Amino acid sequence: MLKTYNLAHSPDADDIFMYYAIKFGWISTKWKTGNGNNGYIFDSEAEDIETLNQKTMQNIYDISAISFGAYPFLKNEYALLRCAVSFGYGYGPKLVKLKGKKLKPNFKAALSGKYTTNALLFKIYYPKARIVYKNFLEIEDAVLRGEVDAGVLIHESILNFNEKLEVEKELWDIWKELAGDIPLPLGGMALRRSIPLLDAINIENILTKAVDIANRHKNILSKMLLERNLVRVDNKTLDKYLDLYANNKSVEMDEEQLNALNKLFELGYKNNLIPHMEDVRNYLIPKEYKNLRCESGENLPGRLQKAGW
Repeated sequence: MLKTYNLAHSPDADDIFMYYAIKFGWISTKWKTGNGNNGYIFDSEAEDIETLNQKTMQNIYDISAISFGAYPFLKNEYALLRCAVSFGYGYGPKLVKLKGKKLKPNFKAALSGKYTTNALLFKIYYPKARIVYKNFLEIEDAVLRGEVDAGVLIHESILNFNEKLEVEKELWDIWKELAGDIPLPLGGMALRRSIPLLDAINIENILTKAVDIANRHKNILSKMLLERNLVRVDNKTLDKYLDLYANNKSVEMDEEQLNALNKLFELGYKNNLIPHMEDVRNYLIPKEYKNLRCESGENLPGRLQKAGW
């Protein structure tokens, strides 16, 4: 039996990179059994990250890329996937302004969305700033026109921006000041809890393999994406961007990254910006179910209930 799930991602190079490893058939999502074909069909949809955050909050998508800053609002309906994650290691979004401009404590800033991770950190660090939300592709022009005093650039925009602008603050520096020298959590993937658990486990495994194979064959896949005009940037910028956000650290979250997420959620809750979160590990898909379901122990139902299934 083939099951269809919608899979939403952003049009940014790192998300496209992961999804097209599936689209190009590099990862098998179907298999034959005695009962015929089994597996999954993924209906793809591309939206900017804040649209993904808000539509996921409306339970529109089965699987979606999200900002980590949005996840506490989704935790009851969606599990957090371990794969296809973006973390900053000494880099991340940038707060830019016109060169030489002095910012007052209540400066007007353009951010890429209410539920983005950069908005969460910005609000903690600049509590007096006046915020407007814009599509991230419009932020640079808003700063150049003087519509806002400053704006936070994300995605590929951090690599190439107008020479009239300068960086006021690296969000990495804000994060380091607030949390210490640990990875900066930016974005990941979420999966609807109403999906049967075995399907959820299989889908996470498929997506993990997709990120892994895309990363291991980066040069070939990058060339294919460029030839088909599937990314917004040139070859040089694509290579640099993928080195930042589609690398060995993007395949599957490690303990350091999970601890960094806990720190992000702790800071957000202490500043009354997000709901309370337990240890983020409690919100992951319980992969061990494949083995545990064969056991008759009394602990299994309780462990699954705690994980949301």
